[in-house]
Amino acid sequence: MEINLNADLGESFGAYQMGNDSLLLDVVKSANVACGFHAGDPWIMTQTVEMALPKGVSVGAHPAFPDLQGFGRRAMQLSPKELEASILYQVGALDGISMAMGARVTHVKPHGALNNMACEDTDLAKVVAEAIRDYSRDMILLAPALSELAKAGTAAGLPVALEVFSDRAYTDSGHLVSRSQPGAVLHKSEECVAHVLRMVEQGGIVSINGKCLPTPFHSVCVHGDNLHAAETANKVRLGLEAAGCTIVTLPEIDLS
Repeated sequence: MEINLNADLGESFGAYQMGNDSLLLDVVKSANVACGFHAGDPWIMTQTVEMALPKGVSVGAHPAFPDLQGFGRRAMQLSPKELEASILYQVGALDGISMAMGARVTHVKPHGALNNMACEDTDLAKVVAEAIRDYSRDMILLAPALSELAKAGTAAGLPVALEVFSDRAYTDSGHLVSRSQPGAVLHKSEECVAHVLRMVEQGGIVSINGKCLPTPFHSVCVHGDNLHAAETANKVRLGLEAAGCTIVTLPEIDLS
């Protein structure tokens, strides 16, 4: 089984450092790079792409609501046209930086509140998917499995890679448990590995109550904004490989 391992990277800003991108880039095969709206800046974006390319890591844009102070985790209400423009702006900025280095952005993964809201709001999901399609019909949409965003991507004609999270608990309906609830975030590496392997073995999302929701998935996200991110990512990768999985970039995954 081929599977992708991705992480949200480039989330430092100016003099403020977030995570250890260099270590994570030795483990994951796809990087979702912040584009300046929730984190990151042009120099951080450039450095992240420069580190990713020689390590054979595919580069994706990680657009967000314009919310630097809230790290993109606060719900915002933008008009469809404003949201479309903001997504195009962010994807285009990172793609321009990548093209200057002889590469291209190959996928888009919305961040934080934008992603969470688009997973449940059909109209919002449609705006996000169609903005990405208008930029490039070949762009892979990395979207949570069983989400409205994934459905919208397919309806828009995009290649869609379905994602699960290694360190987040799921409700019985397949949504992420709110960060405000106990047990929403798995903090120990061993818990994350066990969570991922349960999903691989059972062929779907496994909820906090042990319910399995059958679904294919192509990519596992390991978050990069905590102290043990690189250690956890490495253990998840080793666990997947021990289970017979081959870790590949998103463009290498068969999404047909």
